Amino acid sequence: MNRMTNSLDFQAQALTLRAERQRIIAGNIANADTPGYVARDMDFAAALREATGTQAAGSTMTGMGQMGTSSGQIPIGTGSTAELGLKYAAPSQTSLDSNTVDMDRERASFVENSVKYEATLRFINTDVRTMLDAMKSPSQG
Repeated sequence: MNRMTNSLDFQAQALTLRAERQRIIAGNIANADTPGYVARDMDFAAALREATGTQAAGSTMTGMGQMGTSSGQIPIGTGSTAELGLKYAAPSQTSLDSNTVDMDRERASFVENSVKYEATLRFINTDVRTMLDAMKSPSQG
């Protein structure tokens, strides 16, 4: 039972972080025409390691610092970008209005994150079905 709880906790934290990343990417897309807007993103793997308390060496995003949350916490909706561990996206090309949103990159990130969000939901659904099947008596089929 503890293994199932740990799995569900992990998937729930992953789902929460995926939803937060989707919100960040949507904000970038919404501000694509805002002069001076700097695109943001989060290092999902590092945020998940911190949220679950797992330590791993290095960050998967090059040129970005470490996340700023404490172990076991997912600071969603706090309003502080430092607490969320957001990183600045490196501009792929310069623009006259200093906006760093690359719509191709943002669209690709949005779709990728959506697919992974859906996969996480499926993992949770599978875990719950497994738990329900295990609780059924043999006579229930």
